[in-house]
Amino acid sequence: MPDRTPNLDELNDRSREVFRRVVEGYLQTGAPVGSRTLTRTLSEQVSAATIRNVMQDLEFLGLIGSPHVSAGRIPTQAGLRLFVDGLLEVGDLDTEDRAKLDETLGDRGGDVASLLDRVGSALSGVTRGASLVLAPKHEAPIRHIEFVSLAADRALVVLVFADGHVENRLFSPPPGQTPSSLREAANFLNALAEGRTLSELSTVVGREIAARRQELDTLAADLVETGVAEWINRGEQTERLIVRGRGNLLGEGGEADLERIRELFDDLERKRDIAEFLELTERGEGVRIFIGSENKLFSLSGSSLVVSPYMNADRKIVGAVGVIGPTRLNYGRIVPIVDYTAQLVGRMIADRGAS
Repeated sequence: MPDRTPNLDELNDRSREVFRRVVEGYLQTGAPVGSRTLTRTLSEQVSAATIRNVMQDLEFLGLIGSPHVSAGRIPTQAGLRLFVDGLLEVGDLDTEDRAKLDETLGDRGGDVASLLDRVGSALSGVTRGASLVLAPKHEAPIRHIEFVSLAADRALVVLVFADGHVENRLFSPPPGQTPSSLREAANFLNALAEGRTLSELSTVVGREIAARRQELDTLAADLVETGVAEWINRGEQTERLIVRGRGNLLGEGGEADLERIRELFDDLERKRDIAEFLELTERGEGVRIFIGSENKLFSLSGSSLVVSPYMNADRKIVGAVGVIGPTRLNYGRIVPIVDYTAQLVGRMIADRGAS
């Protein structure tokens, strides 16, 4: 079996049609599709033996497989991915579905949280699947920040806002960070956070980095000019000042300067890490159709997630709505429903001025 999923361009017309019919049959019935069934539906008249040969080729490519010993085949996760990205025909939103969604959002009363609850209920009802609604990120002033290490490559940030709202966000910290470095970052940010939003806090940390950079440049300038030291990767994350003649520094106050430079380097490195923490905390993830193990949350249940972002009045992505269901979702129907719901929520959020 190849170590990559082939492109549709690598399949000839017959292979592409057989592949499409297998996937569509599976999505419709949930059952394996056999060669005899395909002989009755293909646009060209070919024998069952010919179709079996094509299916064997598709199986070798990792696009379809057999759930048990039978002549029938179902799409693999890679096959579903290829189908969704290249062959999926998205239909128009059904008039009845549109009316149900419009009716749900017709009630303009209540706060944004109530609106999103109604959206989730409507989406579940229309699609007969589990709904997922991600609320807009909060942009109120911060009262307290806490970082919690969950694993070597995973951490949780707990944001407590001045208005009492609490929000948890997962992120992947920069390599090499420890629980103690996360605590140190939180302590530094909490000393600056009061009355500031996350965006404003990022600006303050940026100014701190610029100030340390300027002081470091000033102290190191004389050492570099006299040839005692030289910069390696100056201005980058891995920058270092290499001292080649420490003996020339003795008795001239140079050792004190060198110690101060070392302290500035350590401080600059910490603040760069903190700035990266903030950037990771603020950053939103891209959204699309996740199939099976493409989303670790659903990898054990054989589920898919169809999700679409919604935006505020400034065209900034502030949340998302989606549907969770089996991998044999009716993607052609679900995609326009999720897309339309996201547009409705975005308009409502923009009308209310939420951000």
